[in-house]
Amino acid sequence: MPDIMTARRLALALFLLAGTTPAAAQTYPSQNINVVVAFAAGGIADVVGRLVGQKTGERLGRTVVIENRGGAGGNLGARAVAQAAPDGYTLLATTSAIAVNDSASRNKGYATEDLRPVAFVAFSPDVIAVHPSNPAKDLKEFIANAKQKSFTYGSAGVGTGPHIGAEYFFQEVAKVKSVHVPFTGGAPAVQATVGNHVDAVVLTLPTVTPQITQGTLRGLGLANATRNTAVPNVPTYGEMGYPNVYSGSWVAFFAPAKTPDAIVGRLNSTINEVMKDPEVLQKLNVIGFDPIVKDTAATVDYFKAEIANWGKMVKAVGITVD
Repeated sequence: MPDIMTARRLALALFLLAGTTPAAAQTYPSQNINVVVAFAAGGIADVVGRLVGQKTGERLGRTVVIENRGGAGGNLGARAVAQAAPDGYTLLATTSAIAVNDSASRNKGYATEDLRPVAFVAFSPDVIAVHPSNPAKDLKEFIANAKQKSFTYGSAGVGTGPHIGAEYFFQEVAKVKSVHVPFTGGAPAVQATVGNHVDAVVLTLPTVTPQITQGTLRGLGLANATRNTAVPNVPTYGEMGYPNVYSGSWVAFFAPAKTPDAIVGRLNSTINEVMKDPEVLQKLNVIGFDPIVKDTAATVDYFKAEIANWGKMVKAVGITVD
């Protein structure tokens, strides 16, 4: 008899446990969702976050309210969401900066473990571009010239993904001397290169796509394994003799760490549906983003790999920020 009673109790417990997960997912969301974008309006995180957020809200039957909270390289927005209630109604939209900051930022004000990745939505590689008057026609020629004479390059700030990725490539892979010129944002860095005030610019592709397509800048190489449809004539680093070089920015959504699995799963599956929408894909492809679709387990694994990859580069170049 005790064995029968134990079996019945176990069966009842498993039934009740199984019943709670679908119920939580089915009742969510019951109110509007607030998405904190960790960067200013008009940037990569904002453009992609708004597009995907709006489409996600439509599928969930709720309004997604976007709040830009930029500052400290994305740390201010991440900190706000890390401290929010873990109920699925406050999410973070940010870039690979959160993985960079895990090792490069000494005073984030939160722990990376205070957040859990919900879904990665899109990726775009970093690109090296130069003024059309530059004698180098491709990345191979540019590096050959750099071995004879150091050069200047611009990026958006110090300790950002493009800065660290560029320093790692120049120092550790190509082994050339460069002088970094930090700018307050991607637009000023692009303008300085168009004006021929710096020898090159290294930024995530969407920031430079218009200038490359218009011919006011020449794209020399993409830090990725494959070419990008927005700039099909720009080769990859691998094609130029530098394989396995990866640097770029993704956009992803995060939630407070203790957000229930059922809610995270509902958000993940809904966002993945959005990333298969032809309208969304067209809008992202034209500016240089490729979609990312991963389930919750793969999302966690991908984030861990990104933290490790950026940590390796940060350690190699020795760049940290307050």
